[in-house]
Amino acid sequence: MTTDVIISKEGRAGRVTLNRPKALHALTLSICEQMTEALLSWINDDSVEFVIVDHLEGSRGFCAGGDITMLAKSGASDGAAAREFFQTEYRLNDLISRYPKPYIAMMDGVTMGGGVGISVHGRYRVATERTTFAMPETGIGLFPDVGGTWFLPKLSGEVGTWLALTGARVKGADVAALGLATHFCESAQLSALKSSLIDGGIEVLDNYMPEGECSFAEHLAEIDTLFAGDCALTIKGRLEEGSEWAKGQASKLNTASPLSTKIALHQMRTKESLGSLQDALTLEYRVACRMVQSNDFQEGVRAVLIDKDQSPKWHPASLPATSADMVLQYFSPLDTGELSFLEI
Repeated sequence: MTTDVIISKEGRAGRVTLNRPKALHALTLSICEQMTEALLSWINDDSVEFVIVDHLEGSRGFCAGGDITMLAKSGASDGAAAREFFQTEYRLNDLISRYPKPYIAMMDGVTMGGGVGISVHGRYRVATERTTFAMPETGIGLFPDVGGTWFLPKLSGEVGTWLALTGARVKGADVAALGLATHFCESAQLSALKSSLIDGGIEVLDNYMPEGECSFAEHLAEIDTLFAGDCALTIKGRLEEGSEWAKGQASKLNTASPLSTKIALHQMRTKESLGSLQDALTLEYRVACRMVQSNDFQEGVRAVLIDKDQSPKWHPASLPATSADMVLQYFSPLDTGELSFLEI
């Protein structure tokens, strides 16, 4: 019998290895629960100096996100299972952000959605040339959660807005150049790095500092101009009238849910009102609980993952038809109470 996550101790390290290769190690409720239990148990365990989180060697991705199929099924019903998953996942994200021991995520391969949540909040994040980082949620009628409201606006200029609205993919050393990863290691050397950490301790990471600027540095000023402001329709217009690169971004925006796009933009503009990651996750929990039961999420999952016709019927169907009131209602407090966080 296999387990979806392998928890162990090796040398100086607590080890968390994701083990759902056929699902690109997408997170389940059980995985989040087991990770949380292990992390809490290691806080006062003197034999554990640091934690390494990785995926089964030889598989394609670190973690492709959360269990979207489960979320869609729950959202089509009463949403209870989805709410339980979001509570557990967001509490894990918060725990990682405040973890008192070094937490090292090996972001080798696909690192998207929920996979970002269990890596980007950690103290150390190691990218490889195989890393593909993205928050692609607007394409399936969701929004960039797992703390995206907190960490994306902290990126340089409007890079976070670009990533949130378009779901753009950032690869390899660019992930480190943007600060999404703290270290860079060639994938062929990753096993050796882990062995060196286990035997030699955290100082080994000093040999893997990233170098150079991102490969799309020529577009950074363009991104800052194109994605500025609070109006998604204005941003879309700038992209459509811009360079060939900008038009490429417009095509991504045009396939996304208009509601999700406006929700994501509102997220990116709330940073001044948020004092902590916990504040951001509380806000995101409100949105997540509502969005899993929305037409756009159900339709996005159908079009992208089930029927695979890539032709979702969004409602509202356009940015002009999506009012500010529609967006704000997703952020309003829940009648059933707010999310409470783990206390370490």
